[in-house]
Amino acid sequence: MHSQRPSPWLEAPQEECGVFGVYSPDEEVARTTYFGLFALQHRGQESAGIAVADGHRIVLHKAMGLVTQVFDEEVLKALGDGTMAIGHTRYSTCGSSVEQNAQPICYASAYGDIAVAHNGNLVNTQELGDRLRADGVELDATNDSALIARMLARCNKERIEDALAEVLPQLQGAYSLVVMTPRQMAAVRDPYGIRPLSIGHLGDGRYVFASENCAISVVGGHFHREIEPGEAVIVDRDGLREIQVLPTAKRATCVFEFIYFARPDTQIYSRTIYDARRRMGHQLAREHPTPGAHIVIPIPDSAVPAALGYAEASRIPFGEGLVKNRYIQRTFIEPVQRMRDLGARMKYSPLREALAGHKVVMVDDSIVRGTTTGKLVRMLREAGATEVHVRITSPPVRFPCYYGIDMADQKELIAARKSIEQIREDIGATSLGYLSLQGVMRAIGLPKKLFCRACFDGEYPIHIPPHVRVTKMMLEDPKKDDEVTD
Repeated sequence: MHSQRPSPWLEAPQEECGVFGVYSPDEEVARTTYFGLFALQHRGQESAGIAVADGHRIVLHKAMGLVTQVFDEEVLKALGDGTMAIGHTRYSTCGSSVEQNAQPICYASAYGDIAVAHNGNLVNTQELGDRLRADGVELDATNDSALIARMLARCNKERIEDALAEVLPQLQGAYSLVVMTPRQMAAVRDPYGIRPLSIGHLGDGRYVFASENCAISVVGGHFHREIEPGEAVIVDRDGLREIQVLPTAKRATCVFEFIYFARPDTQIYSRTIYDARRRMGHQLAREHPTPGAHIVIPIPDSAVPAALGYAEASRIPFGEGLVKNRYIQRTFIEPVQRMRDLGARMKYSPLREALAGHKVVMVDDSIVRGTTTGKLVRMLREAGATEVHVRITSPPVRFPCYYGIDMADQKELIAARKSIEQIREDIGATSLGYLSLQGVMRAIGLPKKLFCRACFDGEYPIHIPPHVRVTKMMLEDPKKDDEVTD
């Protein structure tokens, strides 16, 4: 059920999803949710949706496209005046990229509609789907999020916490959820805390939930804290309740949130992403110095803080070598083969004046398949760079993700098949250096036991069933990074 569709423009690990919820009886909750989703657009560009509850019913609008393409003034007004709303931006990691799989997903129950927005990926989707079909339930969507919504609706519980207590123990995998009935809202995180989820407040009795706290500040809220693993935070007209629905397991927050996914102004574990990425650049310069280089350039935008850090630690000047076309977004127009072949050139243009005759350090966050990195190296050389030294702020990606990142099958991961020297030759770099897992952890300033690092070391915190592994684990590499002490 995993969707493997590399972007026609990039090879980076693709975003997961963004979820947002607001409870505010005296506000235009649909409009607030729109701006919250706008701040989370980087987490998914395939579809967007908003559901609004007014105490009696839920009104939903969702469609394929970016937030600005799905919603306008007319649509927001049609959602009505509710007391709370949830929203979602999607990048599909389970189920096809089609409108029926867009979120939020809403089903009827004996106590009214129930709507769900989900970030993450379950590993027992097939088992849950088989169980529902055996009970005679017709599934009208093909993703794990629809299964969660259907299971919650079938509970026929009047209180949302009772439905969660029945369904959550059956779920295996990563999930950060915002769930809404006409009268209640809940924010829920899986027992491992793999995907981020935060709570903030807009004032007395008004609350906001978001995948990243940057979206809380965008709508004028104040970040309060992260939802704890296994916790459900429920809000209604009686106030806010915090319930530990499931016992906390070994924490396993996705380390790629720090390296690539989260916005630089987001905080996780009280660490600002920007500061962590800048320190990754410092560590990268220590582990892989480049004597004699003339300029350090980032692959914009996620690698900018790390490139600044590399320049600071190495005392090599920082500069811009590539200009990003910021209007290349998710497109539903399939590029012709000639445009697909251009690849990175559609997204980046070299600044020849900054590159010609120079030895360049190119900083990026990851290499997955290697194809785009090679195109970027060639682009820099064609622009006149005499040397291109590639520096990556993550360890080699050798294992696939099952918890909500659309990462390639293992047979497509270049680091699972080739040595670092072979990768260097493939991409045409003068030299290639990856930041060690130890370096990543030192930059974040937390022990590795708090994180899921499975894409680097193959140590999956949640058991992956054999039928799920089979398509992605064809070339399992036993090589592991050295232990990082606490």
